[in-house]
Amino acid sequence: MGRRTGRADLPLHGGRVPSWLAARMARLGRVVAEAVVLHYGPDEFLRRLAHPFWFQAFGSVMGMDWHSSGITTSVVGALKRGLEPVASELGVFVCGGRGRHSRKTPGELNAIAERVGIDGDALGRCSRLVAKVDNAAVQDGFDLYLHSFVVTAGGSWAVIQQGMNPALRQARRYHWLSENLESFVDQPHTAIHGHSRGCIFNLTDARARPSRSAQLELVREGPDRAVAAIRDMRPVAVPVQPPLPHLQMPSRHEICGSDVVLKRLHATLAAASDRGPKDFAELLLTPGVGPRTVFALAMASEVIHGTASRFSDPARFSTALGGKDGHPFPVPLRVYDETIRILRQAVDGARLGREDKLSAIARLDEESRRIDRHLTGPSFDDFIENQRRKN
Repeated sequence: MGRRTGRADLPLHGGRVPSWLAARMARLGRVVAEAVVLHYGPDEFLRRLAHPFWFQAFGSVMGMDWHSSGITTSVVGALKRGLEPVASELGVFVCGGRGRHSRKTPGELNAIAERVGIDGDALGRCSRLVAKVDNAAVQDGFDLYLHSFVVTAGGSWAVIQQGMNPALRQARRYHWLSENLESFVDQPHTAIHGHSRGCIFNLTDARARPSRSAQLELVREGPDRAVAAIRDMRPVAVPVQPPLPHLQMPSRHEICGSDVVLKRLHATLAAASDRGPKDFAELLLTPGVGPRTVFALAMASEVIHGTASRFSDPARFSTALGGKDGHPFPVPLRVYDETIRILRQAVDGARLGREDKLSAIARLDEESRRIDRHLTGPSFDDFIENQRRKN
């Protein structure tokens, strides 16, 4: 079974990811996923995908637009392309996708099940139920157009799906996780991501349990009993329950200082400049790597190792490698390629028992977390302007 973990509201953007970025996203997404699995196992990678704030930070550090609905489609697509060659070795498989690709999910799950020995029919049923819940049991004005089912060789799974409301120019992303899921119809979500647009008809809420039971009873008793019940409807008081994690992104393209926890940005800058040039030339055996690449590595390290509380400002991760539309600054391709290369060397070395490079990258995250209470630094606007000049 599984549960919903949270939601995200995003401005609805059209267009395509340019090929120069899509190829890099697939490589960076793959190596980050490999690093998470190497350190923490495949189930932890699913937990991260099921967290709306981590997912948004992941897309931002990959160079997508920091706030846009396109992060969902592009991250899912990048993971599917990037992980396919190593899926069996890693034990993580990405199925489904946008539009017609979502309808291929049950067949893809059956093919994977035959390879690794899990129940493909049961997984296909889970896939269909999750889609039905978010399209029918939760009626919030958003029609699903993307369904991605990520499953491990052990049968654990996470689902990321997204709906759109064209009239409002908004998208809403829904996150699910199989871990601790007890019911598909009673508070199953780990997250739903989207703007509040008034009342939502949500039959999966625990407070709707009497309603679900009453509906089943009415169906059994026939139409006359249903009509009589509608005539006699009365408002019912329901208890207030704590909300799931909810990420809400603005429609503006510019990133403001208020979107970023500045002390965390200052800590990452300090970790990159103070430890990077001295420490990393030796530990990563990459002479000549400058602080700009080490800063991007520090951001990637936080995505790999950071705790949930570190992702409350996912916009901050767009400062690692910029954004495809130039916000907060254009993507620096040399830094992007160097970041992928160093992470690739570190992960490949760790597979062969040489942990020094991957451990060195992990220390960037440790250092930034250690010192973020004690630092000051440039304003966010000054930092962005400096990055634009370097580009």
